Amino acid sequence: MGVAAALVVGVAAGLWLPRIVSGFRLAKGRHAIVDEVQVGLGRRAIDSLRAGVVVLDAEDVPVLVNPAARAMGLLRTGGRPGSIAAHPLIRTLAGQVRRTGVRREIELDLPRGRDNAGENPLGVHLRAMGLGNGYVAVEAADVTESHRLARVRRDFVANVSHELKTPIGALQLLAEALLDATGPAGDGRPDLSEDLVAARRFAERIQHESTRLGRLVQELLELTRLQGAEPQPAPEPVPVDWVISEVVDRTRTAAAARRIEVTVEAERGLTVYGSDSQLATAVANLVENAVNYSGEETTVRITARAAGEQVEIAVADQGIGIAPTDVDRIFERFYRADQARSRLTGGTGLGLAIVKHIASNHGGRVDVASTLGGGSTFTLRLPARPPDDLLATLSPAGIDAGSAEPRQG
Repeated sequence: MGVAAALVVGVAAGLWLPRIVSGFRLAKGRHAIVDEVQVGLGRRAIDSLRAGVVVLDAEDVPVLVNPAARAMGLLRTGGRPGSIAAHPLIRTLAGQVRRTGVRREIELDLPRGRDNAGENPLGVHLRAMGLGNGYVAVEAADVTESHRLARVRRDFVANVSHELKTPIGALQLLAEALLDATGPAGDGRPDLSEDLVAARRFAERIQHESTRLGRLVQELLELTRLQGAEPQPAPEPVPVDWVISEVVDRTRTAAAARRIEVTVEAERGLTVYGSDSQLATAVANLVENAVNYSGEETTVRITARAAGEQVEIAVADQGIGIAPTDVDRIFERFYRADQARSRLTGGTGLGLAIVKHIASNHGGRVDVASTLGGGSTFTLRLPARPPDDLLATLSPAGIDAGSAEPRQG
């Protein structure tokens, strides 16, 4: 934790801010001079921070704003002449803190002005925390440069992936042509020579690897879109029944090939909000993972239930499980706990990263519980009600992996 963050956490812990907020109304008394000195020191310390600090009272009126917050444009003209108001997003976060009683964090890009709204946006990491009596402190850290670098990296990955699609398609067509030319014996064809047998084996390998490479490129493009390269679609009601039905249909062939039974135990009539195609992709990735890492003649179970203001969709398998040392890393891009098994199944190491970003973009999260040798259960937790309109409008654009998700602390 940096100096700025530590000072603001100290503020939130009640070391200075209650005195600063109430300092304007301090009654003259025995300790008035000492209190005023402490208030002044605390105020100067907060003004010296490079991080922006905004404190709102119970009516969302800014009672403390340091110069860094003003420079970031976190204030707006108020409804009355000469008055100021906090940025709508600041007020939204403050309202969430008051409602839930927990800290809220979000990282996103804000336009710098109306004339160049889409150019050089300001990247900010916002942390909102309650101070008691309806007061909320919001810390804003400037992360514009890290967002710019993330956009450069994403653009590079997207451009390279697009360029790779053409040669990969050509490789797949050439492999199919080779397989046709070196077809197996029978059906009127003479027995193949050793050279043709070897050529056919190489052609099959080329086809397998080009298919795997094509899937990798497709998943890279999908992950790039999820990380903000393209605007997220407006959230719409999505029936969970449809999502599960679509997933079962997509994974039926792969499961049948391994004689794995996919069962469903779901509450009927559940609804989540977001993109139906993305949610189906997330659950399908979990089921495909379960099928790939389970033994033959086992069962993969899909369950769905309402849990307060969330809907939980869980995928449980009877597979090889995940070691405790790998559990915290399996949602990283390209991380694979079992390299040999991943090569055998054609895995890319991106499936779970895609699930994580889809969950994050929908205001939810994905968790895993696993025992090595005893199977795994992945649980996708999604809001059961529409997201806040403002946060949906200002949702992260151009934010790197892992930093775009609202977090509760």
